[in-house]
Amino acid sequence: MPVVALFGISAVFHYLGPAFAVLLFAHVSAAGVAWLRIASAAVVFALWRRPWPLLTSPTMLALGAVLAVMNTVFYLAIARLPLATVGAIEFLGTVVLAAAGVRTGRNAVALALAVGGVAILTDVRIVDSPWGFALAFANCVLFMAYVVLGHKVANAEGIDALAAAMIVAAVVATPFGIGPAAVAFTHPGWLAAGIAVGLCSSVIPYVADQLAMARVRRATFALMLSLLPAMATVIGLVVLGQQPSAAEVAGIALVIAGVALHRQKES
Repeated sequence: MPVVALFGISAVFHYLGPAFAVLLFAHVSAAGVAWLRIASAAVVFALWRRPWPLLTSPTMLALGAVLAVMNTVFYLAIARLPLATVGAIEFLGTVVLAAAGVRTGRNAVALALAVGGVAILTDVRIVDSPWGFALAFANCVLFMAYVVLGHKVANAEGIDALAAAMIVAAVVATPFGIGPAAVAFTHPGWLAAGIAVGLCSSVIPYVADQLAMARVRRATFALMLSLLPAMATVIGLVVLGQQPSAAEVAGIALVIAGVALHRQKES
């Protein structure tokens, strides 16, 4: 499958799952939905792959801890802020990673376009929800760690490593997530929705990320992730009815232009 297609799959499902999660927040708390996401993904990976020999690897333990905290913090943030806003803030960390790999004038322009698009998309009004923005920026830092660690394992053990990390994430998240998620165990519909969120959020996009990371440089992957805030805006509109303004549409166009202009350095 072409790398562009893998990025497209990742971008769509990266926010389609959380959009469905927002709808589930009416019945299960954000922390509970996050645990359902992590736990269901861990079960799928455990049945599908052979992660057991990798569980004690320091890198797997670190990636698993990052996934557990990042997914929980992300859901706590989107419970307080629009999906597009959290998605735009999430991208800011990847700007740093992409900038570290810029080696040409073309890529510098591409990065500038993408950053400009994100700046337009991000309508930061911290007074509205200071705790929400604190969570969103914490998620941004954790997402940077995910990209760095994920790229490292993608070039080694690949999807088996992702499976091991997700199992670790489930162990880390269980003490503070299973309690809020318990209400779903008495409602089959809510439980099924939580499992679907896990498949959409932590299985499909993460597998696509791993396949893409193994084929491109980290800086290229980081810049391509600038599609995420644009996709968050689209998903927020279609699924949640969060109407973007004209300025936000312009921001989406700049992000897409930056991605289209960016070129990976030949090796």
